[in-house]
Amino acid sequence: MTEKLIIVTGAAGLIGSGVVRHLNDLGHTQNLILVDQLDHPDKIKNLQEKKYHSLIPISSLFNWLQSRESEISAFIHLGACSDTLEQNEDYLLDNNTRYTQRLAEYALKHGHRFIYASSAATYGDGSKGFSDHHAILETLRPLNLYGKSKHLFDIWAQKEGVLDQIVGLKYFNVFGPNENHKGRMASMVFKMIPVIQQEGVIRLFKSSEPEKFCDGGQCRDFIYVKDAVKMTCDFLTDQRGGIYNIGRGAPTTWNQLAEAVFKALNKPLNIEYIDMPADLARQYQNYTCADMNKYRQDKELSFGYDTNNAVKDYIQNHILLDQRW
Repeated sequence: MTEKLIIVTGAAGLIGSGVVRHLNDLGHTQNLILVDQLDHPDKIKNLQEKKYHSLIPISSLFNWLQSRESEISAFIHLGACSDTLEQNEDYLLDNNTRYTQRLAEYALKHGHRFIYASSAATYGDGSKGFSDHHAILETLRPLNLYGKSKHLFDIWAQKEGVLDQIVGLKYFNVFGPNENHKGRMASMVFKMIPVIQQEGVIRLFKSSEPEKFCDGGQCRDFIYVKDAVKMTCDFLTDQRGGIYNIGRGAPTTWNQLAEAVFKALNKPLNIEYIDMPADLARQYQNYTCADMNKYRQDKELSFGYDTNNAVKDYIQNHILLDQRW
């Protein structure tokens, strides 16, 4: 090896495969070690035409790491169960929390850069705001077990006194190419396309807080995967440590998102509003927006895509052409 290794876990996923693509574009190929389970044909497609040294299953990673401590420069740990409806807490704790603890301990022991995926799901209902400052960490109350499993690692790192030595990225609503495998966890942009093509309509939830939000006026911080990936990889080349939000810092309503999808498909706008299921209403966030002030203090915040351009690029250059990134 002429270059030290960068290990990317979750490398066949939405953000992970984008990270591999971006690093390839920067000239990293034979120093990339990818870690994932290729348990879906669309995950296999995500790695086609990518360049890397080795692909190993996540269950074999720690055996593979033995005696390679001096060969490694960094981990980008994106591998996790990201299903917000998963109810097996033991599985989530093993897969998302304890595995990350073990990998972080290895990286810290040997002086490797460690960048990991936290989640905006840790913010819960948003009543505590969406600030990534460490002082409020222990006040956050995630609404689902997935968010809890991510939050527990953040808290562990803080209590161990290592949070400033690693980088935790709280991704907001990331969407874009290479999410075909995600099923019910795929973005609404991905899910909207076949419905519009077959029925010519998009159905959005009625507002559960009509005094604050109109129907379809609920907000999300949508960030295009191509921007999220660049922000992620930037942490490889600087010394920032701690938790950082990865979002645009600007809310987009579901109505605005739907309008962008119809426009990208050159179809007439047609939105219907439906009642929200009761079980979903109990954990539904009507507003999310990343506080990006901390990120701006350390680095200029710039994006290649706004919501409209991102939706257009995703639909016209990827979904309709069945092209990965």
